[in-house]
Amino acid sequence: MSKQIIDLTMHIEEGMQTFPTLWHPFVEITQLGRHGIENRETRKIVLGTHTGTHIDAPRHFIKNGKTVDEIPLETLIGTATILDFTHCGPGYEVGVEELKSAIGNKPIQRIILRFDWDKYLGTMDYYTKSPYLSYTAATWLVEKGCALLGMDSAMPDDPRNGKGSDNDSPIHKILLSNEVILLEYLVNLKSITEPVFEIIVAPMKIKGADGSPVRAMAILNC
Repeated sequence: MSKQIIDLTMHIEEGMQTFPTLWHPFVEITQLGRHGIENRETRKIVLGTHTGTHIDAPRHFIKNGKTVDEIPLETLIGTATILDFTHCGPGYEVGVEELKSAIGNKPIQRIILRFDWDKYLGTMDYYTKSPYLSYTAATWLVEKGCALLGMDSAMPDDPRNGKGSDNDSPIHKILLSNEVILLEYLVNLKSITEPVFEIIVAPMKIKGADGSPVRAMAILNC
Protein backbone atom coordinates (compact mmCIF):
# COMPACT_ATOMS: atom_id res chain seq x y z
CA MET A 1 0.00 0.00 0.00
CA SER A 2 1.38 3.41 -0.96
CA LYS A 3 1.43 6.44 1.30
CA GLN A 4 0.48 10.06 0.65
CA ILE A 5 2.28 12.73 2.66
CA ILE A 6 0.44 16.04 3.15
CA ASP A 7 2.28 19.09 4.42
CA LEU A 8 0.25 20.94 7.07
CA THR A 9 2.83 23.67 7.64
CA MET A 10 2.94 27.39 6.88
CA HIS A 11 5.95 28.81 5.04
CA ILE A 12 8.21 30.90 7.24
CA GLU A 13 9.09 34.10 5.41
CA GLU A 14 9.60 37.79 5.99
CA GLY A 15 6.32 39.69 6.06
CA MET A 16 4.30 36.69 7.24
CA GLN A 17 1.52 37.25 9.73
CA THR A 18 2.49 36.98 13.38
CA PHE A 19 0.48 37.59 16.53
CA PRO A 20 0.32 41.39 16.92
CA THR A 21 1.97 41.80 20.33
CA LEU A 22 5.39 42.87 21.53
CA TRP A 23 6.23 39.37 22.76
CA HIS A 24 5.87 37.85 19.25
CA PRO A 25 8.62 39.24 16.98
CA PHE A 26 8.40 39.79 13.25
CA VAL A 27 10.32 37.32 11.08
CA GLU A 28 13.65 38.56 9.74
CA ILE A 29 15.71 36.55 7.26
CA THR A 30 19.08 38.02 6.31
CA GLN A 31 21.35 36.46 3.71
CA LEU A 32 24.96 36.38 4.86
CA GLY A 33 26.88 33.98 2.62
CA ARG A 34 26.51 34.59 -1.16
CA HIS A 35 27.49 32.66 -4.25
CA GLY A 36 30.19 34.49 -6.18
CA ILE A 37 31.45 36.25 -3.02
CA GLU A 38 31.72 33.82 -0.08
CA ASN A 39 30.87 31.01 -2.53
CA ARG A 40 28.14 29.56 -0.32
CA GLU A 41 24.74 30.64 0.96
CA THR A 42 23.98 31.10 4.66
CA ARG A 43 21.24 33.07 6.42
CA LYS A 44 20.49 34.58 9.80
CA ILE A 45 16.90 33.97 10.91
CA VAL A 46 15.08 35.89 13.64
CA LEU A 47 11.74 34.42 14.69
CA GLY A 48 9.67 33.74 17.78
CA THR A 49 8.95 30.43 19.43
CA HIS A 50 5.31 30.77 18.29
CA THR A 51 5.94 31.73 14.67
CA GLY A 52 3.86 30.06 11.96
CA THR A 53 2.79 26.45 12.48
CA HIS A 54 4.07 25.70 15.98
CA ILE A 55 3.51 23.85 19.23
CA ASP A 56 2.85 25.33 22.65
CA ALA A 57 4.68 23.50 25.41
CA PRO A 58 3.17 23.68 28.91
CA ARG A 59 5.82 26.28 29.86
CA HIS A 60 4.06 28.79 27.56
CA PHE A 61 1.45 29.48 30.25
CA ILE A 62 2.41 27.21 33.17
CA LYS A 63 5.28 28.26 35.41
CA ASN A 64 7.78 25.38 35.65
CA GLY A 65 5.76 23.42 33.07
CA LYS A 66 7.48 21.11 30.60
CA THR A 67 9.52 22.74 27.86
CA VAL A 68 9.71 21.74 24.20
CA ASP A 69 12.78 19.56 24.67
CA GLU A 70 11.00 17.66 27.46
CA ILE A 71 7.93 16.66 25.41
CA PRO A 72 7.98 12.91 24.60
CA LEU A 73 8.24 12.32 20.86
CA GLU A 74 5.51 9.68 21.26
CA THR A 75 3.09 12.54 21.96
CA LEU A 76 3.91 14.21 18.64
CA ILE A 77 3.91 11.17 16.34
CA GLY A 78 1.14 8.62 15.83
CA THR A 79 -2.53 8.14 15.08
CA ALA A 80 -4.63 11.31 14.91
CA THR A 81 -8.35 11.99 14.47
CA ILE A 82 -9.52 14.98 12.44
CA LEU A 83 -12.89 16.54 13.30
CA ASP A 84 -14.79 18.54 10.70
CA PHE A 85 -16.04 21.77 12.27
CA THR A 86 -16.11 23.74 9.02
CA HIS A 87 -19.71 24.66 9.79
CA CYS A 88 -18.46 26.81 12.67
CA GLY A 89 -18.67 30.49 11.83
CA PRO A 90 -16.89 33.43 13.44
CA GLY A 91 -16.90 33.33 17.22
CA TYR A 92 -18.47 29.85 17.38
CA GLU A 93 -18.05 27.96 20.64
CA VAL A 94 -17.55 24.21 20.25
CA GLY A 95 -19.25 22.58 23.22
CA VAL A 96 -18.62 19.26 24.86
CA GLU A 97 -21.63 17.44 23.38
CA GLU A 98 -20.70 18.53 19.87
CA LEU A 99 -17.14 17.40 20.49
CA LYS A 100 -18.26 14.01 21.83
CA SER A 101 -20.53 13.49 18.82
CA ALA A 102 -17.77 14.33 16.35
CA ILE A 103 -15.25 11.99 17.98
CA GLY A 104 -17.60 9.05 18.54
CA ASN A 105 -15.50 5.91 18.92
CA LYS A 106 -12.46 7.27 17.10
CA PRO A 107 -9.05 7.58 18.82
CA ILE A 108 -8.74 10.60 21.11
CA GLN A 109 -5.03 10.76 21.96
CA ARG A 110 -4.34 13.24 19.14
CA ILE A 111 -7.22 15.43 17.96
CA ILE A 112 -7.12 17.87 15.03
CA LEU A 113 -9.86 20.50 14.71
CA ARG A 114 -10.61 21.53 11.14
CA PHE A 115 -12.29 24.90 10.81
CA ASP A 116 -10.71 25.87 7.45
CA TRP A 117 -9.76 29.01 9.34
CA ASP A 118 -6.51 29.35 7.40
CA LYS A 119 -8.59 31.06 4.70
CA TYR A 120 -8.51 34.12 6.97
CA LEU A 121 -4.72 34.27 7.18
CA GLY A 122 -3.52 37.77 6.37
CA THR A 123 -6.52 39.40 8.06
CA MET A 124 -7.17 40.35 11.68
CA ASP A 125 -10.28 38.12 11.59
CA TYR A 126 -7.84 35.21 11.83
CA TYR A 127 -7.12 36.29 15.39
CA THR A 128 -10.22 38.16 16.52
CA LYS A 129 -13.12 36.02 15.26
CA SER A 130 -11.91 32.40 15.38
CA PRO A 131 -14.04 29.50 16.70
CA TYR A 132 -12.97 28.13 20.07
CA LEU A 133 -13.51 25.42 22.68
CA SER A 134 -15.75 25.72 25.71
CA TYR A 135 -14.36 25.11 29.21
CA THR A 136 -16.28 21.85 29.47
CA ALA A 137 -15.02 20.66 26.06
CA ALA A 138 -11.40 21.33 27.04
CA THR A 139 -11.87 19.63 30.42
CA TRP A 140 -13.49 16.61 28.76
CA LEU A 141 -10.52 16.24 26.39
CA VAL A 142 -8.20 16.21 29.38
CA GLU A 143 -10.33 13.63 31.20
CA LYS A 144 -10.37 11.36 28.14
CA GLY A 145 -6.61 11.35 27.74
CA CYS A 146 -6.03 13.72 24.83
CA ALA A 147 -2.28 14.46 24.61
CA LEU A 148 -2.11 16.62 21.46
CA LEU A 149 -4.71 19.11 20.22
CA GLY A 150 -4.18 20.72 16.82
CA MET A 151 -6.19 23.33 14.93
CA ASP A 152 -6.01 25.46 11.77
CA SER A 153 -6.55 28.60 13.83
CA ALA A 154 -4.36 30.61 16.17
CA MET A 155 -5.76 29.40 19.47
CA PRO A 156 -8.29 27.15 21.23
CA ASP A 157 -9.51 30.10 23.33
CA ASP A 158 -12.27 32.60 22.80
CA PRO A 159 -10.18 35.38 21.19
CA ARG A 160 -11.87 37.90 23.47
CA ASN A 161 -10.15 36.23 26.45
CA GLY A 162 -6.64 37.36 25.70
CA LYS A 163 -3.94 39.38 27.39
CA GLY A 164 -5.44 42.31 29.23
CA SER A 165 -8.80 40.69 29.84
CA ASP A 166 -10.02 39.45 33.21
CA ASN A 167 -9.98 35.90 31.87
CA ASP A 168 -6.68 35.50 30.03
CA SER A 169 -6.51 32.39 27.83
CA PRO A 170 -8.31 29.93 30.15
CA ILE A 171 -8.46 27.10 27.60
CA HIS A 172 -4.71 27.27 27.07
CA LYS A 173 -4.29 26.98 30.83
CA ILE A 174 -6.69 24.04 31.22
CA LEU A 175 -4.94 22.09 28.48
CA LEU A 176 -1.32 23.02 29.12
CA SER A 177 -1.58 22.54 32.88
CA ASN A 178 -2.55 18.95 32.08
CA GLU A 179 0.30 18.57 29.55
CA VAL A 180 -1.95 18.57 26.49
CA ILE A 181 0.36 19.92 23.78
CA LEU A 182 -1.18 22.52 21.46
CA LEU A 183 -0.46 22.51 17.73
CA GLU A 184 -1.57 25.81 16.21
CA TYR A 185 -1.63 27.58 12.82
CA LEU A 186 -2.05 24.39 10.80
CA VAL A 187 -2.90 24.78 7.11
CA ASN A 188 -4.25 22.57 4.33
CA LEU A 189 -6.42 20.35 6.55
CA LYS A 190 -8.94 20.10 3.71
CA SER A 191 -6.49 17.76 1.96
CA ILE A 192 -6.86 15.13 4.69
CA THR A 193 -9.44 12.70 3.30
CA GLU A 194 -9.35 10.10 6.08
CA PRO A 195 -10.95 10.69 9.51
CA VAL A 196 -8.10 8.81 11.19
CA PHE A 197 -4.55 9.16 9.91
CA GLU A 198 -0.93 9.28 11.03
CA ILE A 199 0.62 12.59 12.02
CA ILE A 200 4.23 13.67 12.48
CA VAL A 201 4.94 16.90 14.34
CA ALA A 202 8.63 17.80 14.39
CA PRO A 203 9.62 20.80 16.55
CA MET A 204 13.11 22.18 16.92
CA LYS A 205 14.81 20.80 20.03
CA ILE A 206 15.25 24.16 21.76
CA LYS A 207 16.42 23.72 25.34
CA GLY A 208 14.08 25.37 27.84
CA ALA A 209 11.69 26.69 25.18
CA ASP A 210 8.00 27.49 25.71
CA GLY A 211 7.17 26.63 22.10
CA SER A 212 8.71 25.96 18.72
CA PRO A 213 7.94 26.22 15.01
CA VAL A 214 7.30 22.74 13.61
CA ARG A 215 7.05 20.82 10.38
CA ALA A 216 3.70 19.02 10.60
CA MET A 217 2.76 16.21 8.20
CA ALA A 218 -0.22 13.92 7.69
CA ILE A 219 0.43 10.45 6.27
CA LEU A 220 -2.50 8.81 4.50
CA ASN A 221 -2.93 5.36 3.04
CA CYS A 222 -3.82 5.38 -0.64
